[in-house]
Amino acid sequence: MLIAQLAVILFAAKLAGDAAVRLGQPAVLGKLLIGIVLGPSVFGVIEDTDLLQELSQIGVILLMFIAGLETDMDQFRRTGKAAVAVGVLGILVPLLAGYAAGAAFGMETGTALFLGLLLSATSVSISVQALKEMGQLQSKEGSAILGAAVIDDVLVVIALAFLLSLTGGDVELGAVVLKKAVFFAVAILLAWKAIPLVLKWFAPLRVTEAVVSAGLVICFAFAYFAEAMGVAAIIGAYMAGLGASFTDYREEVFEKVETIAYSLFVPVFFTSIGVAADFSGIVEHWPLIVGWSALAILTKLVGAALGAKWAGFSWGSSLAVGAGMVSRGEVALIIAGIGLEAGLLDGNMFAVMIIVVLVTTVVTPPLLKMIFSRLHPVRRTA
Repeated sequence: MLIAQLAVILFAAKLAGDAAVRLGQPAVLGKLLIGIVLGPSVFGVIEDTDLLQELSQIGVILLMFIAGLETDMDQFRRTGKAAVAVGVLGILVPLLAGYAAGAAFGMETGTALFLGLLLSATSVSISVQALKEMGQLQSKEGSAILGAAVIDDVLVVIALAFLLSLTGGDVELGAVVLKKAVFFAVAILLAWKAIPLVLKWFAPLRVTEAVVSAGLVICFAFAYFAEAMGVAAIIGAYMAGLGASFTDYREEVFEKVETIAYSLFVPVFFTSIGVAADFSGIVEHWPLIVGWSALAILTKLVGAALGAKWAGFSWGSSLAVGAGMVSRGEVALIIAGIGLEAGLLDGNMFAVMIIVVLVTTVVTPPLLKMIFSRLHPVRRTA
């Protein structure tokens, strides 16, 4: 069954990606939409199985590892102030607006705060792909988005732990903060000292593609360590890529891992997002879906853009950064699941927010395309 599903996914994803490019949109948009068409919501050709989700997880981890390898560290350092401002304001504006909207609907304080926190989450994996296709991943806007994503992930998880501790969840805030601090301290040390040694040690081994295998070992180890410490696996993978980018093996690892990722795992990731979409009850709850989707898109766009503007970006560049932070992706899905389990969301609101997350994910690529086409000429659309 899986073999047949993979054949259908790869065939359809490549054709849909090509069609999207021909229509002037990033290829990733076509892959997201074809997932919806193939999934249970439309034709039901592809089932959302656990194994498919595991392959999808590998895809997003490899995508962020590649993003780390491609990051221009000089540009990254220059956009450090912007990353902090974008990360902080990109959380505060959706958090406050989401809370206000929840309170206006008569929700309890804990639920309203949770909805605001859910709107504050960001997953830039979709933005990373769109930026890669446009040749803008190493631009100042791309660097600010990547830096802000790391800050966003840490702050949202800490805020979630704080909220759960207040609402009776079995969470120790101090332990959560300590684990985050330990992760980044250890990850930075390993990226600086251990990654070059591991790659250098693997290089002379008399086996096929030893260096690339070493890169994958590093990528998955960092992702696992991040997840174990309560940080998103994609952040660990991104930091592993950053560490490997300083070594002499950067180009070899990048070229081979990119081939592995984009031939199988990354298309599965993008398509599986659409496959996992559940549109049951969408007609009944469409006013809520439209309202919360608009709020989710506008608050993140405005909050992150204001952060970039405060850091000295032009209005055009600020809007580009804001657009890159709109997608909530898998991070928000995880938080929504926690809220359902903790009783902060009921079943209906959970279903609504899942659709909202999907909407923010689908609108991000064309939004980025529209804004960047006015800022910079498109360098490549492959």
